[in-house]
Amino acid sequence: MMSREARMIFELEKCTVRQWRPSDAQSIAKHADNRKIWLNLRDAFPHPYKLEDAQAFIKMAKNMQPETYFCIELQRQAVGGIGFSLRSDVERVSAEIGYWLGEEFWGRGIMTEALRAVTDYAMTAHNLTRIYALPYAYNTASARVLEKAGFTLEGRLRKSVIKDGVVTDQLLYAFIAEN
Repeated sequence: MMSREARMIFELEKCTVRQWRPSDAQSIAKHADNRKIWLNLRDAFPHPYKLEDAQAFIKMAKNMQPETYFCIELQRQAVGGIGFSLRSDVERVSAEIGYWLGEEFWGRGIMTEALRAVTDYAMTAHNLTRIYALPYAYNTASARVLEKAGFTLEGRLRKSVIKDGVVTDQLLYAFIAEN
């Protein structure tokens, strides 16, 4: 299931979630260079997505302390990413989680499985009480992933973001620790 070693690895049924490696860059650039993926992510995720973007991202992720961005591996190749951003000050019991997966792997339950594992890890390793996600309202597939992973819809943030020149709503999903 999940091993906690110096090298964080989640051996799951459908995929492996692990630390990033420099050798992942080529595969990530291939899978991430997709407008459909970009439309569902923050603008910090470039489009087009080039090899240099993948290399810079992997370097940044590996230098994070603590390391909170992970690679989703399937069939011995990096096919997506998942990570969480720890909050500070009064929000230090919370983290925002985000993820993406290469289009050819959509609809197989891979992201739901990875999301459950990383949510559990984040809650335990960082003593969190809440993890939340903010998918765009039009991203019904991401909403389904969150619901299947045990997240609850808490609200709708109306006209809160602009993506691809269009102002849109975000949905607020959260997973709360059992205490």
